[in-house]
Amino acid sequence: MQNSNNTADIISTVEFNHTGELLATGDKGGRVVIFQREQESKNQVHRRGEYNVYSTFQSHEPEFDYLKSLEIEEKINKIRWLPQQNAAYFLLSTNDKTVKLWKVSERDKRPEGYNLKDEEGRLRDPATITTLRVPVLRPMDLMVEATPRRVFANAHTYHINSISVNSDYETYMSADDLRINLWNFEITNQSFNIVDIKPANMEELTEVITAAEFHPHHCNTFVYSSSKGTIRLCDMRASALCDRHTKFFEEPEDPSNRSFFSEIISSISDVKFSHSGRYIMTRDYLTVKVWDLNMENRPIETYQVHDYLRSKLCSLYENDCIFDKFECVWNGSDSVIMTGSYNNFFRMFDRNTKRDVTLEASRENSKPRAILKPRKVCVGGKRRKDEISVDSLDFSKKILHTAWHPSENIIAVAATNNLYIFQDKVN
Repeated sequence: MQNSNNTADIISTVEFNHTGELLATGDKGGRVVIFQREQESKNQVHRRGEYNVYSTFQSHEPEFDYLKSLEIEEKINKIRWLPQQNAAYFLLSTNDKTVKLWKVSERDKRPEGYNLKDEEGRLRDPATITTLRVPVLRPMDLMVEATPRRVFANAHTYHINSISVNSDYETYMSADDLRINLWNFEITNQSFNIVDIKPANMEELTEVITAAEFHPHHCNTFVYSSSKGTIRLCDMRASALCDRHTKFFEEPEDPSNRSFFSEIISSISDVKFSHSGRYIMTRDYLTVKVWDLNMENRPIETYQVHDYLRSKLCSLYENDCIFDKFECVWNGSDSVIMTGSYNNFFRMFDRNTKRDVTLEASRENSKPRAILKPRKVCVGGKRRKDEISVDSLDFSKKILHTAWHPSENIIAVAATNNLYIFQDKVN
């Protein structure tokens, strides 16, 4: 758990790597912090360790676009890990405009006994060199170095909201409000535009792209969601420019629920393929929906995240909370989904038992091996002692970003500038 009161420390993204041994967070100040899981200790075989800071580096700096007179924030919007190929780790991080590929590697040896330099590193006079030495590698304290290997810039006019690594591991995509670009990891000076929804006349703009992701196994397929609550599945084999989607997922609106806020709350803030690749999950302001790729006309499951806020939309509009972008994640077996809410609450829905629970990420619960107690929100009427009234929820405390270990019941929950890691006591 890390915490502070600085705005720059507000966590803006959380991501486990493919093995779950590492966990990366990005923050508003452009920093990336990587946590590494402790190895099993000899005396406590059953207890896999805590996550400790492994590496911290500045990924993005604030910039200024002189042509448009715009400040470009350093805030990290997304981090995506590449599968590990060798001893080093690679990850992509992006702010609003620029994607960077970082290499994180360990050094625990240093060479000694150079011939042309002295031990301080100064060049020696060649006339004084009378013998040849064989340099040797001496052990040293472990150093973790982060180096930027590639910078993918100047391809987005609008803010980047998503990056997604393709299952071919040679390409990735970056999406902004109106366009999605496909990149090759080796080529930084050009990308291929695969979706462009920008109208010829910007006054006719009716929707923007809110999130995009590649299919986990089929390198030709990806989805993107929109501010109108729709999801488009595209196939790059069908045409180079995927302006015509292959499938279009949308739930018809219930006219009896129509209100001034209908359009705003139907905007999708996150879209995620299940690990199996059969389902997609979407998060809008009040619900999480699970869609079967084979059924476009409605979701197969809908989960109410905080239905008690339906009557509060007016004040949530006034304080801008209605525009908050909550993310959602699957557990490793696609049987449970998790997403955040207000008051540092986060929700879990079990797809098999249909049971759901509200948990709270707070300092009181963050003591080692503390057990999280389910929380309940009451609407009107009498309040039981363990319930919290909907009117006393703190809307400044929100959980937008969460991550689930790829194979175990370990979750990472970002509550503003604190990172909480909870694990199942069954371990």
